[in-house]
Amino acid sequence: MTSTIEVSGTVADGFEAVREEFAAVVAGERGPTGAQLAVEVHGRRVVDLWAGEEITGDTLTGLYSVTKGAATLVVALLVQEGALELDRPVADHWPEFAAAGKAGITLRDVLTHRSGVIGVDGGLSADELADDRMIARRLAGQRPYWRPGTAYGYGGFVVFALVGEVVRRATGRSLQEHFEERIRAPYGLAVHLGLPEEQEDRYRPILPGLASEEEQAAFWAAVPGPHSLTGIGYGLNSTPPLDQVAFLNTRRVRALGQASAGAVGSARGLAALYSAAVFGRDGHAPLLGTDTVGEFAMPHSTGRDLVVGEAGQYALGFQAKGLRYPFLSATAFGHNGSAGAESFADPRSGVAFAYTRRRFSFNWSYPEHDRLAAAVHRAVTTA
Repeated sequence: MTSTIEVSGTVADGFEAVREEFAAVVAGERGPTGAQLAVEVHGRRVVDLWAGEEITGDTLTGLYSVTKGAATLVVALLVQEGALELDRPVADHWPEFAAAGKAGITLRDVLTHRSGVIGVDGGLSADELADDRMIARRLAGQRPYWRPGTAYGYGGFVVFALVGEVVRRATGRSLQEHFEERIRAPYGLAVHLGLPEEQEDRYRPILPGLASEEEQAAFWAAVPGPHSLTGIGYGLNSTPPLDQVAFLNTRRVRALGQASAGAVGSARGLAALYSAAVFGRDGHAPLLGTDTVGEFAMPHSTGRDLVVGEAGQYALGFQAKGLRYPFLSATAFGHNGSAGAESFADPRSGVAFAYTRRRFSFNWSYPEHDRLAAAVHRAVTTA
């Protein structure tokens, strides 16, 4: 079933086909929804589109694991400045973390999902998962779920609580404070790790995925058990299991800006974020130098993911987008999110890409990412 949804916004000359592809994507959505698409090329916005009820280019919505990309930019800045060392054990900053066989785990292990610390026995409640400090306290005594460094597995809701605790102990400031002061505020970015109360009227809640009874039955029949590695990695081993849709629709989560999955923002904000990081923007030099980009964009964890069950293709904190989209360069990097947002930068082409959507896919499948990223690539390479 398709719907007619008006597409608003603008595209630069040569990007008309991107608008057509975006219109086709939103027209094919099941039920009322909303989406945004923004693209910058070497810091110049060339695509700025949105569609759906109550959606404008300024609308903010839940970004889920896109948050990890924003948080990793903080780490990259601190590594670039010498305030953090990637191969230094976490326990050097945080002695309590050495418990239960974790003394040798480094910051690099955590950022590349190789630490084995993806949750806690018995699970974390939704209230606990809102607060990075609480997550860190619970994880400090937890034994890893596999021998650190021998494999990798995605820790969807907890991994950047570990990173944040290292940042706080090494610098005396929270990861969220660094992001606000060093990245968001100077550029006026519409991406928040901690949404101020006065910005709440711009937030639009995430909507649950829609599916037929047959689709629902097939999906739930294949869902791994709550105490499997997949269940632990996605917070399903708590009682009750984590409701991902409700997570960012909770004011406390948005206010605290949980660093693994608690950011809110717009496509405009995300595209500008990646432009500022790699290409510079508004007369500012890039946040990251070439060597830092090369280090953080380099694939670190490839092959089978113990949690996701497929090739996760992780760089350092980011996802290795050159492996996800073969038409991009080998150094493309970014992060997607479980509500369907996608964001990345391609240092070679100058592209900063960002897409947001309000409605979960029922089965976490987002084929429009491939369509939109390919349409942008074609427009850039033929311009």
